[in-house]
Parts: sequence; C-alpha cells; structure tokens
Amino acid sequence: MTAIRPDEALAQAYDGITAVVGDLDDAGLQRATRCQGWLIADLLLHVLGDAQRALVALASPVDGPADVDDVSYWRDFPGNDDEAARHAWWVRRSAAAFDRPTGIVKLWRETTPAAIRAAASADPKGYVTTQGHVLRVPDFLATLTTEAVVHHLDLTLELPGAPPPGPLGVRVAVATMFGLLSDDTVRPAGWSDRDFLLKATGRVSLTDRDRLELGESAGWFPLLG
Repeated sequence: MTAIRPDEALAQAYDGITAVVGDLDDAGLQRATRCQGWLIADLLLHVLGDAQRALVALASPVDGPADVDDVSYWRDFPGNDDEAARHAWWVRRSAAAFDRPTGIVKLWRETTPAAIRAAASADPKGYVTTQGHVLRVPDFLATLTTEAVVHHLDLTLELPGAPPPGPLGVRVAVATMFGLLSDDTVRPAGWSDRDFLLKATGRVSLTDRDRLELGESAGWFPLLG
C-alpha cells in the first residue's frame, strides 16, 4: 500500500468538510449532527478550532522527543464528562455569537487553506506541542486528519446527499482506530470503513452480531468519543 503524505491527507479531510458545508445556507447550518446538542454550525466551529490550533503549533516548533504518537495521543480522550460539557457549552455559545451561521463557513474557508499550506511546508522531522503533548509533525497532522474525518461523518447526519470524506483521510482515521485496538482484533467482514469509524467512535452501537464477531475485543468499544 502506498504511503500517505500526512499533509495531503489533512488537505483532503479539510476540503471534504468544505464540500459538505460550503453551499449550506443559514437554515442548513442549523441542522443536527451526530454530536449531541450540536448543530452543523457548532460542530464546524469546533473543527475550525483545530485548524487554528494547527496554525499556532506548526508556527511554533519545539524540541523533541515526542511523548505521544498519532495513536497514543487519543488515549487521553474523551475527557471527563464535566470537561466535555464545558467545552460543548463554550462551542455553542461561541457559535451563537456569530451574526449568521454562514459567518463560520466564511472563517473556515479563510483559515483551512492557511493550515493546509502550513502543514505542507512543515518539517516532517520536526516536533510541535499541542494540548499539553509533544508530537512529531506527521503524527500531529494525523490527529487532525482523524478528527476531521470523524466530524465529517458527524456533519452529514441530516445531509444524506453530502459527499463522503476522501479516501486518504479515511485511511488515516481507520489506521488510528486499529492502533487503539488490541493487535489480535479482527474487524467484522461486513463493516465498511464508514461503519468502522462510526462504531469505533460510539456514533453507532455494536449489534449482537458485531459483538459475536469481535469477541473480547468488543469490550474496547467505543475507542474514543
């Protein structure tokens, strides 16, 4: 399998979200998502925060070594319920401060191309710090890609005709989920990548058949929230 360039996967993941939200009007941006209590506009603002975080981190390289990689980074997530609730409240209030939901799309369109360019020009042998951790640049980009792909799926709950996330980003996200599982886990044969991502993140519950096929590995689900 051809190796994935982390910056290209991130670019595809962010462009995929743009394809979902770019033509939505204010009413469309107020549809529900798979993130409880969050509208599309709210969730877009949350992912926009990741793009802004990328700009800061990539412009502020640090010395290594890394203390987490693209998989172990996620073992700190999700945070406790109080922390998650506070963040959700902040996101909703911040999104509501925009005059119109389409203002968030405008800011997304302005910010993500800059984040993509910064990712492409970053030293792949360098290190960055974010959210209290030090990561190699490629691992940092992979964490951003995984989050963008999962949230792309979240955004499309009430948009059945929306384009799916691109294949490069999906490969990165799927690899992350496999990394969080035990080495002997076998993915159920009937699962598509989309099924795997939705079930691995708790968006869709495991069926009895899933649990039978996963065996003891079913206890690992959801892998992250």
